[in-house]
Amino acid sequence: MKIEKTNRKSLECHSSSLHFIDLQLKSIASPGRGILAIDESNATCGKRLSSIGLDNTEVNRQAYRQLLLTTPGLGEYISGAILFEETLYQSTTDGKKFVDCLCEQNIVPGIKVDKGLVPLPGSNNESWCQGLDGLASRSAEYYKQGARFAKWRTVVSIPCGPSALADNGLVPIVEPEILLDGEHPIERTLEVAERVWAEVFYYLAENSVMFEGILLKPSMVTPGAEHKEKASPETIAKHTLTMLKRRVPPSVPGIMFLSGGQSEMEATLNLNAMNQSPNPWHVSFSYARALQNSVLKTWQGHPKNVEAAQKALLARAKANSLAQLGKYTAEGENEDAKKGMFSKGYTY
Repeated sequence: MKIEKTNRKSLECHSSSLHFIDLQLKSIASPGRGILAIDESNATCGKRLSSIGLDNTEVNRQAYRQLLLTTPGLGEYISGAILFEETLYQSTTDGKKFVDCLCEQNIVPGIKVDKGLVPLPGSNNESWCQGLDGLASRSAEYYKQGARFAKWRTVVSIPCGPSALADNGLVPIVEPEILLDGEHPIERTLEVAERVWAEVFYYLAENSVMFEGILLKPSMVTPGAEHKEKASPETIAKHTLTMLKRRVPPSVPGIMFLSGGQSEMEATLNLNAMNQSPNPWHVSFSYARALQNSVLKTWQGHPKNVEAAQKALLARAKANSLAQLGKYTAEGENEDAKKGMFSKGYTY
């Protein structure tokens, strides 16, 4: 069969794009590495800064993000970094673009493309994620700036839902986070997670999304934060992997878990437990607070503490790298790493 020249060029272009996507996915889902999530909104970043006595100014946000993104050796443990729009366009105080700092360490720059949560009318106190309007044009600009993957997030609250109305809102969503809020047992979280992920993959298929070309960022299956009994890492791993095996096709290359308010050590122990046996996907991390908490406490906004703070980031990144390989032990962890970071009704 003869292919017209224009069609041949189109096919070659499509093939080249798929090859590029495959290379990016293989880099992000590479053994012993995970994602650093620093895509907090300016308001949420301000809460982090206020915890160490700093004002929420662009200068302070830039200084903190520069500390994170210029950490020497970070690329050994971190494969991708999800940025907020402001951060994507920022540079270091020396004038180097943050995206260039990442690329030099073989870290793929990413971008959060949703515009945050707003109340969902007619629901039981649930929320809806905005930002579909203008998404195509914004994404094109993000690509020009150096972003190579994107994240869209919404949340599901177990005490409030999920209602059928909120489920319909999951059509374009690739990160539906099951919030820790509530007194429910782990079995209830598993039930909700299975329902949510069934909806997600139904609509991904309906919209002809190529499963081989996506990464997922789910929350782990845990009891509600106010449940009377804590679950062991082995129990959390068992329920989380059960949900994934029932709902996520093996063609999906990577599952990059969020920490969702767990302590730094809990998030690492749970990830390690999930990697004690082979999985059909690359099971790794995409942590925000569980990578940054010790960094903030060490930095305290003082330039003299930058090096120590970067070492704290490397230590947490290495711990989670070992967990991705199933080789982490909690030996030597300090008390701060054991402190939970759950905040009721948390928004970011």
